[in-house]
Amino acid sequence: MIIQTKNISKRFGELIALDRVSFEVEKGEVVVIIGPSGSGKSSLLRCLNGLERVDSGEIIIDGIKLDKDKKSIHKVREEIGMVFQDFNLFPHLSVLGNLCLAQKVVRKRDEQTSEKTSLELLKKVGLLDKKNSFPSQLSGGQQQRVAIARALAMNPKIMLFDEPTSALDPEMIGEVLEVMKVLAQEGMTMLVVTHEIGFAREVADKIIFMDQGKIIEEGQTEVILNSPQNPRTIAFLSKVLK
Repeated sequence: MIIQTKNISKRFGELIALDRVSFEVEKGEVVVIIGPSGSGKSSLLRCLNGLERVDSGEIIIDGIKLDKDKKSIHKVREEIGMVFQDFNLFPHLSVLGNLCLAQKVVRKRDEQTSEKTSLELLKKVGLLDKKNSFPSQLSGGQQQRVAIARALAMNPKIMLFDEPTSALDPEMIGEVLEVMKVLAQEGMTMLVVTHEIGFAREVADKIIFMDQGKIIEEGQTEVILNSPQNPRTIAFLSKVLK
């Protein structure tokens, strides 16, 4: 198991964001997390890479226990790439500059190595011709593909996607999902928070349904989508599968 969570809980004041959440992810597995807004999906991803600290419970990433020790947080973040819904690109840097920066600062790669890796990844996501463009000159779909390439440049073992297509126009969603499908086919371990049920049906090995900070139901994709057992899951899917 490359990811293990054991009874993790997280509060923000009176709000219970995560309530004793436990699950495991195998290496190479694609897990899609679904659920209504405010169900704890994004909080879960942020806890997995140390952006938020859990109040109780245990997170183990590739054998590393994530605790308050900064060394463990740094080690875990080296293993994980994260893609947010709002891209988070540096507006003052070119596409190539966005990809090279963290490689040089965090991975301590030289300019030549960073640039070579970046160009290979831009080709992979179909944006080699945009290497000298700035984020403001790109469409939303292009910006998100740059963000994915930037995360991949760090050679992560795990990719976390937090609603990567929710800020995109409908015609741009497909181009981002295609890049993610390729990653899945190549064996990348992925956790994806998304409302794109078609993507989940095609790519996910497992689906987790969350509500009010809890895992309500989890299982193989076809089982959850076609034969959910929990009434809450059934009600949610009846609305999103229309």
